[in-house]
Amino acid sequence: MPRVLERTVEIPVVPAYLPFLQPSRYKGAYGGRGSAKSHSVGDLLIERCLLRPGTRAVCVREIQQSLEQSVKRLLDDKIKAYNLERQFRVTNTHIDTPGGGIIIFQGMQSHTAMSIKSLEGYDIAWVEEAQSLSQTSLDLLRPTIRVPGSEIWATWNPNLPTDPIDSFLRSDPPPPDAIVIHTTYRDNPFLSDVLQKEMEWDRLRDPEKYAHVWLGEYARHSEARVFRNWTVEYFDTPPGTAFLFGGDWGFAIDPDVAIRGWVDNRRLYIDWEVYRVGCEIDDTPALFDSLGCNLQHVHDIDVERSVRKQTCQAMARGWEIVTDSARPETISYMQRHGYPRITGAKKGPNSVEEGVQFLKNYDIIVHPRCVHTIDELTMYSYKTHRLTGAIIPQLEDKKNHVIDSLRYMVERLRVPQEDSSLVW
Repeated sequence: MPRVLERTVEIPVVPAYLPFLQPSRYKGAYGGRGSAKSHSVGDLLIERCLLRPGTRAVCVREIQQSLEQSVKRLLDDKIKAYNLERQFRVTNTHIDTPGGGIIIFQGMQSHTAMSIKSLEGYDIAWVEEAQSLSQTSLDLLRPTIRVPGSEIWATWNPNLPTDPIDSFLRSDPPPPDAIVIHTTYRDNPFLSDVLQKEMEWDRLRDPEKYAHVWLGEYARHSEARVFRNWTVEYFDTPPGTAFLFGGDWGFAIDPDVAIRGWVDNRRLYIDWEVYRVGCEIDDTPALFDSLGCNLQHVHDIDVERSVRKQTCQAMARGWEIVTDSARPETISYMQRHGYPRITGAKKGPNSVEEGVQFLKNYDIIVHPRCVHTIDELTMYSYKTHRLTGAIIPQLEDKKNHVIDSLRYMVERLRVPQEDSSLVW
């Protein structure tokens, strides 16, 4: 349903977000992946700046170490797509809007009770990835955005009902003058074929993950989660990093997976992943080639291999990659097709439990582009009793393809090669 502005600009509005066109102190949109939250709210912010010249808006996240972590690129792209370069001036740090307005981008974690005062004159605060917003940040932001008619917008994928944004906007009753909507991929008429396939696979294969990731339901059995020692953060990969690689094999219903990371003291960084269900063995070297390539972002195996070969440097080929040893024929194929240093993990009694325990010794930092790593760290759980719900000290053998890759990735750290008495 497009709205025409100044008779020249057509900005589409996904029907589920029509309530946001009405003034309201608080506007919240929560839901699952593919629900067009960021794109829809980005469109509404552009529209607001056009309809109300002089609008001042701040886009915030809990943590923002660089503009790469903000929605600035999304807004920049929309300004170009709608041919609004004359009305908006995009700079390296902010966006100048019609009538002397401005859009800025900041991280709440860097604010104090004194520094937050710099935002007192702003009309709009958009909190992106609001599930990560701390109670302290929420308490600072609410009284700061206070000019007449000011609004606080929040978009998020729910995790736990105790998260501050959920406790606030999804309370019963909700705060006064609040519009809160729940959206899913079903509300998105622009859902891509790639996301559609991802969703269908999760829906058929993993109903619990489907409910959390795609329908925006709270993570179930949160008390049974295995990993609590991890966060999602944007970060830059330092030059000269000594990488670690791990991989797992699948095909018909399980994915081929490869991940890249490194260790810095007690912190384990994960900066790239590839993940593909139904990958033919002939395509597996190309899948691994995209690890660390700017074309990668999970699905770029669909890019023509000739294009990939010209664009990507296949940087993983020179490194040791430890993978599941249960598929020696796949390892042999990879060794003969550009990956001579790929090896199988060493396994032994209690290897899974000991490997998981070793991973729990680190603070794990995951880049947001590693969406399947985030999914599995969220969903990986201990078994629960089917009648009482009590936690059983046994690991579930599902939602673990990335987890297995993580275990293999750090094998050389846990089991020095010279000590053959310790095996995984």
